[in-house]
Amino acid sequence: MDHKGRQQRLRSALPVHRLDALLVTHLPNILYLCGFSGSAGVLVLTEAKSVFFTDGRYIAQARSEVQGAHIFIRRKAPLAAASDWLATHSRKKTGALPFRAGIEGEHLLVAARNRLAANLPSNIRLREAPNLVERARMVKDAREIQRIRAAVLLGAGLFERALEVIRPGVKETQVAAEMEYAAREAGAEAMSFPTIIASGKRSALPHGRASRSTVPARGFVVCDFGVILTDYCSDMTRTVSVGRPSSGERRAYQAVKEAQQAAVDAVRPGISVSEVDRAARKSLQNSSLAKYFTHSTGHGVGLEIHEAPRVGAGQTEILQPGMVITIEPGVYLPDRWGVRIEDMVVVTERGCEVLTPTSKELIEI
Repeated sequence: MDHKGRQQRLRSALPVHRLDALLVTHLPNILYLCGFSGSAGVLVLTEAKSVFFTDGRYIAQARSEVQGAHIFIRRKAPLAAASDWLATHSRKKTGALPFRAGIEGEHLLVAARNRLAANLPSNIRLREAPNLVERARMVKDAREIQRIRAAVLLGAGLFERALEVIRPGVKETQVAAEMEYAAREAGAEAMSFPTIIASGKRSALPHGRASRSTVPARGFVVCDFGVILTDYCSDMTRTVSVGRPSSGERRAYQAVKEAQQAAVDAVRPGISVSEVDRAARKSLQNSSLAKYFTHSTGHGVGLEIHEAPRVGAGQTEILQPGMVITIEPGVYLPDRWGVRIEDMVVVTERGCEVLTPTSKELIEI
């Protein structure tokens, strides 16, 4: 990964945003910028340099992983160590203006922000910085896409295990456990999020995490799952039917499948994410099911399972080659059933490539 290049591009953007330094405290952003994958660290960037702070637990790991930044190991908390360094470094600034240090407002806890401010001298002003790292992370480079592709393929293989386990009377948690064990056996570092296995009436819960409920003799089962492999996430959803679905359920499944394809077909560089969302909803209007589609059409995926851009109504982000997003429309009839189909796609120069290899035809168990 081009960690040095990422840091350089971010450092060059600091003057544009009238910042003398940026404190990066969000661990996925730290991983993206310098490669550190531990649980305690702060990266400080100025126009001239990058410095990384951690504690004694991570001496070997920091020296092995951190790229492009000076490493400081301190006994105190990394944020406190970073504030000490900033206090010293800020004295080098000439002129009457205060030293402006940007913080990640969406990630830094209020209590941590208050402690940081209390430790800094009066010549330093804390400012909430724009989401500079998150915006850089939206467009993946070739190596990132390669890693995401591998995570998608590993994750897709878990669906075969789900099909072997899903049977009437089996607990949802058992299905999830078998899938998660298979993921670890295949080399996954972790699941991207708590596995969703929602059967019967629970399939109408968009985020129905696996429960102790048993799979009914007949009904839909929504399976939403993903893995983390070499730091990058995957995400997919398939809905299967236990027993023979009714004609209404079959029509609803087909409507969701067509809406999902309509949204995939809409993905290309230069259009807004809201247009992709609109394509899915317009398709569902044809079957009078749009009102049961209660969430956004998708989201970005990378080092985190949910990252920018959000693919939803009113969102103005323009798709660019290298963005990786999910396409996951669904319909949910409370206390009856739900259907969702989800693929990951990468935006290409002319359209998109669907990364998820799994068939979307309705499977009856």
